[in-house]
Amino acid sequence: MANLTCCLTFDVDGMSSWIGSGRSNNPSAISRGEFTAIATPRVLALLAKNDIAASFCIPGHTACAYPGLVRDIRDAGHEIVHHGWVHENPASLDAAGERAALQRGFDALDRTAGVRPIGYRSPAWDFSARTIDLLIEAGFAYDSSLMGNDFAAYYVRSGDRWSSDEPFQFGRVTDLVELPVTWGLDDFPAFEFSPRFSEGYRAPSAVEEVWRGDFDYAQRHADGGIFNLTLHPEVIGRGHRISMLERLIEHMRAQPGVRFATMGDYAMQWKARMPRERWTTLHGDIAGTPSIRSL
Repeated sequence: MANLTCCLTFDVDGMSSWIGSGRSNNPSAISRGEFTAIATPRVLALLAKNDIAASFCIPGHTACAYPGLVRDIRDAGHEIVHHGWVHENPASLDAAGERAALQRGFDALDRTAGVRPIGYRSPAWDFSARTIDLLIEAGFAYDSSLMGNDFAAYYVRSGDRWSSDEPFQFGRVTDLVELPVTWGLDDFPAFEFSPRFSEGYRAPSAVEEVWRGDFDYAQRHADGGIFNLTLHPEVIGRGHRISMLERLIEHMRAQPGVRFATMGDYAMQWKARMPRERWTTLHGDIAGTPSIRSL
């Protein structure tokens, strides 16, 4: 495995984020998602130019709206990741509703592209208390929604318990691999204006400095780790921003011991060399954090 694996991931939300998470009935707001049909081909061209395989997280709603676009992503050799049905918040659903949203996402991706994703990314990175168990039930190999580490994969726990007046109780370690994310490596809050969520409008040069700084740190200190960058075609695909992404890719490729891969590829390689039994032996029962026994 390379010293550092870079995973470029693209959430192709389209209209679904404004309908689902945004709960908007405003045609102007919803039309912002249409730009994904313009921007995604730009992203695909940039990836092809650099011979990079990436991961595209696609809600079922987007797959139904733009089936040809989803097939273009598949045919270019990229990974397709489950990203809900209509960018819904799983925490707002009951168990039946959450399970139904997962299935609708599966069905839409199967109809449009004939794929069954092994990876999941929750819309807006929100979970309910039952999400992890439902992902395991659905047969996912990995998730990319949690933030318990920065540049290291880990095994997800199920059954954590917490309250404001009792100590945190850690649940059991599962076989579900987590490829962690962070808002600091996400283009949406940095660039996109969204009432009640983000001011946006940051200069690409400022964001490039942050992302490059995190990458350089990971390349020096996270041996065998993952640099997981979350992007949205309708955000990063604007002219001045995609030019910044191209500069960042050039910088990454110039560093020794760095490779680009899909999240699925990285997750399966990581799991093969770090089975859960070995993980718990090394880290104890608290995935994502060091064992108290090692402190």
